[in-house]
Amino acid sequence: MELNDKVSSLKGIGPKKAEILKKNHIFTLEDLLNLFPRKYEDRRQETRIEDLQPGKEFLISGKVLSRRYSGNPYKKNTPLTLLVSDETGTVEILFFNGRYIANLFNVNQDYSFYGRVTENFDRKQMIHPEFHRIGDPNDIRGIIPIYPQISGISQNELRKIQLQLQELYPQVEEWLPDEVVSENRLASPAYAIENIHFPKDGKQVLESKFRLIFDELLTLETGLFYIKNETRKDTGGIVIEADCADQFIKDLPFELTAGQKSVWEDMKRDLAADKVMNRLIQGDVGSGKTVVAELAMYAAAQNGYQSVMMAPTEILAKQHVQSLTADFEKYGISVGLLCSSMKAAEKRETLQRLAIGQIQILVGTHAVIQPDVIFKNLGMVITDEQHRFGVNQRSLLSKKGKNPNILVMTATPIPRTLAVIIYGDLDISQIRTMPRGRQPIKTMQADMENRNRVYDFVKKQLKEKKQAYVVAPLIEESDKIDAKSAEELHKELSQKFAGFQVALIHGAMKQEEKDFIMGEFSDGNIDVLVSTVVIEVGINVPNATVMVVENCERFGLAQLHQLRGRVGRGSDQSYCFLICHNETDVAKERNQIMCESNDGFEIAEADLRLRGPGELFGTRQHGLPEMHISDLVRHGDVLEKAKNTAKAIIDKDPDLRNRKYEKLKNRIRKMFGEDIKLEL
Repeated sequence: MELNDKVSSLKGIGPKKAEILKKNHIFTLEDLLNLFPRKYEDRRQETRIEDLQPGKEFLISGKVLSRRYSGNPYKKNTPLTLLVSDETGTVEILFFNGRYIANLFNVNQDYSFYGRVTENFDRKQMIHPEFHRIGDPNDIRGIIPIYPQISGISQNELRKIQLQLQELYPQVEEWLPDEVVSENRLASPAYAIENIHFPKDGKQVLESKFRLIFDELLTLETGLFYIKNETRKDTGGIVIEADCADQFIKDLPFELTAGQKSVWEDMKRDLAADKVMNRLIQGDVGSGKTVVAELAMYAAAQNGYQSVMMAPTEILAKQHVQSLTADFEKYGISVGLLCSSMKAAEKRETLQRLAIGQIQILVGTHAVIQPDVIFKNLGMVITDEQHRFGVNQRSLLSKKGKNPNILVMTATPIPRTLAVIIYGDLDISQIRTMPRGRQPIKTMQADMENRNRVYDFVKKQLKEKKQAYVVAPLIEESDKIDAKSAEELHKELSQKFAGFQVALIHGAMKQEEKDFIMGEFSDGNIDVLVSTVVIEVGINVPNATVMVVENCERFGLAQLHQLRGRVGRGSDQSYCFLICHNETDVAKERNQIMCESNDGFEIAEADLRLRGPGELFGTRQHGLPEMHISDLVRHGDVLEKAKNTAKAIIDKDPDLRNRKYEKLKNRIRKMFGEDIKLEL
């Protein structure tokens, strides 16, 4: 048995289970070893039968006094009832579909059972407990690992699989240099793997977890330091004299906010240096990030360089082109659009004009990274809504020029502690102030009793020629999930708002259809847009003044804040209603935070506190590799150690050329995949 063997080489894993594991990204025996328990059940202490209490889980041992079927023993769904006793009393053990396991029990034989106790007509029962015969190897007593849920493979099967893998433990080799192991007092990898799966006490769990969490965070941090180091190696970056943008600032019909001025100073320093600018601008919806990007594009154009801006959707790209054209026309700066829906002749003309420098600013979707897109003199690369693009896409765009400056923008506020980790290759600036005259959105929560009053208010706004969004968590009705669907809402609101245009948009629609509906809403031809979270990153519709979120308890805080940011784009007062269908304590706390704060950074901190980073954002979509055991918030102390160690390694050996880092290098390559280029 070898670590690289396929999972199908194990006893009990046939083609069906192998396919299930494959869907969960488990291909080899090593992947199975790295399927770590999410928690443990302490089954070391047996409880006497007389002390069993309904509603709790217990471990008991006793003798089977009787075994009987309640019905036809030849039918597969016939219940099996055991009467089990110890010296203090008796308990009923009940299994449905008893035919399959009846032969596993013998009268007068001793067994252990673990399960939840219920009460039925004053009789204590355990229904479908885990069990083993005393003396069998598959003992259910001790500290029992509970693995992440894998549909189609039971916890018992997962534990049996891990028992088979015990002979692999000696093959798990040390991969860190001796000084890193001793400095951080790390257990060996073999010890950590053995005792993460089958510990005998709490101390072994802690020692194993510390080693495995440290390993993962060290790999992450070294990879991020490596990427950051690589991006900063590029000397000979394009130098842009940015003071010329003072004229553009003077011509603006408003004064820049303190936050915008601070970020622009950061950018001016970057642009004046002979190294490539790699800067992230974080700012709430409506904080004025685009104006700062315009300053950079203006300065680039005045210095003879082209700029490119990549947007996540076609409709957003078109909206950027409209506003940039309006702002730059008087300076003779030309703006072009490139997206997949354009006709071949239009596309060809745009590419020709771009190649000879007639287009100074190109805005587009993923189309801008295609091989046939050639710039005459690219000096500035801007990505809008960075979380929709990976590191690799940003890199492809940068290769369109010779070391162009890079500006990344996101309206997803992330706590700075996490932003430093997620955007490890970027310098970070935050805009925390809002432009003058922007009214805070009034946010109110409502329960099902007040739901009709919310829609009465929406109707009043519609009569005043305003528009509204209504968001649902699901596309269609579901038997499994008790929540309003977008289709159900669309039907209901079409009747409720008779005489107004009510449209439906959701993620399962084709992109062209979504773009058409969003365009109609933007042009004012649709009054109410019923949607799933597809509009979370949407377009600028100043006339939309109401956001209604149904089943708000099914959304995270950061997501609710993003949805709320779809309104409040104009000078009119805007409103957000959170309709709670199932008012849990967490939902109440979230709603309270939303009603009290309009600050995205405050909300992101609260979301992090409530849910942790695993749920706060999909790690992959943010360019952060998937974590298997570590939690960037709960394991902050280990992260600090790993970060310091990673920095020391990269400071000594920026390219990881020393042979002692070979295995670390391989782990980084595996963790980051295509987002990192490490020399072999």
